[in-house]
Amino acid sequence: MSQNHQETALPRCPGCEEPLEPGDLFCGACGYDLSAVPEPPQDRPTIPIVTTPAAKPAAGAGFGQAPTAPGAGAGFGQAPAGEPVPGSGFGQTPAPAGDPVPGAGYGPAASGDFELAAPAAAGAAPDPRTSPGHGPDPAQAPAPSAGGKVCVACRAGRVDDDGYCENCGHAQPRERDHMEQELGSVAAVSDRGLRHHRNEDSFAVSTTALPDGSPAVVAIVCDGVSSASRPDEASAAAAYAANEALLESLPRGTHPQQAMHEAIVAAAESVNLLASDAGQAQEQDPHRHQNAPACTLVGAIMVSGLLVVGWVGDSRVYWVPEDRAGAPARLTEDDSWAAQMVAAGLMNEAEAYADERAHAITGWLGADAYELEPHTASFKPDRPGLVVVCTDGLWNYAESASEMAAAVPEDAYERPLHGAQVLVGHALDGGGHDNVTVALVPFAVPPQGAGSA
Repeated sequence: MSQNHQETALPRCPGCEEPLEPGDLFCGACGYDLSAVPEPPQDRPTIPIVTTPAAKPAAGAGFGQAPTAPGAGAGFGQAPAGEPVPGSGFGQTPAPAGDPVPGAGYGPAASGDFELAAPAAAGAAPDPRTSPGHGPDPAQAPAPSAGGKVCVACRAGRVDDDGYCENCGHAQPRERDHMEQELGSVAAVSDRGLRHHRNEDSFAVSTTALPDGSPAVVAIVCDGVSSASRPDEASAAAAYAANEALLESLPRGTHPQQAMHEAIVAAAESVNLLASDAGQAQEQDPHRHQNAPACTLVGAIMVSGLLVVGWVGDSRVYWVPEDRAGAPARLTEDDSWAAQMVAAGLMNEAEAYADERAHAITGWLGADAYELEPHTASFKPDRPGLVVVCTDGLWNYAESASEMAAAVPEDAYERPLHGAQVLVGHALDGGGHDNVTVALVPFAVPPQGAGSA
């Protein structure tokens, strides 16, 4: 998960170190009886980030060409354009010209994500669910009602509305633990990973048509900020809102780059609304500080030979040419402490990303974000390729463009769903320390002479 400006420390199970929620009677991972567990220690203090503002390098640097206006240019791999220019003729309210430079004062850094403990070694303490004197007797478990869910662990207890077994307390697999979707020429896969207790990522993929009938393909990927409250809800709300905004604006003829900017703003507003959801707030301990729900967002639009990307945070977009003889590229620049250090010339990339503060993000969607700074960029590739839209749960295991290209299977252009499955497997094989989400969009170059945006 992306790390935010502060961390809400959850109590952990004394049996398996799984994070616990207030009011839990049994651990959802191992079933440990929590009735005699003492109160957890108070939250750890957070560390402030103090950085010097510096000019942000152009996203997609390495393409080696000058910035162009949206939809302009004839060569592959142009550097990202600024926001649409006023009076460009697309009939929409223009976005600010160029992206603001990330600055200092975005808040303290997080100390890390919540992770599950490693599997118990041989000879470790027995499972509390099966030890004498721990947990309810399976023989006395309430019989599941007709049509009710049966616990996947003890196969006897009824699953309550919160997804826990009323007999052994085992957390049941959630629908979001693993999600897959294929829609025409776009596919996405999201997985909980191997160390987290829930999937806080979300995605949305869709297709629509422009006023002239040409197709548009959309992929949105969001990563919930683990140190904030309800990150899973934040990512789901953002992905849905951004996708719906694009499905409404693109058919109206809004330029794709302007449409992406507006979609990010809509996503931010949807996440902001979660902070004022009093009903959810009542479920939390009123005496414990709660960070506003937050997430990052990255998206891509493919339309009429034009590729538009937009982002806030540290999720990324990569370009992998179908002909692997061509050079791959990263098309986004992280809103993170490490990226700021590199941009300011204070560290090289290896040093910055080796620092424990590397993944502290300096931009996110949420009510406590210092300032919303949507980034957008426009490219016009001259050859077919694959657009990889992903969270850091994947790129942590394939950080450079060449490493990502090596992880993408050769047939991913023809089989995007299979390619996304392979990439998720690559992250899980690497350790799966985070939620993993990736969307693949095969980019086809229109025949010569066809119109372009």
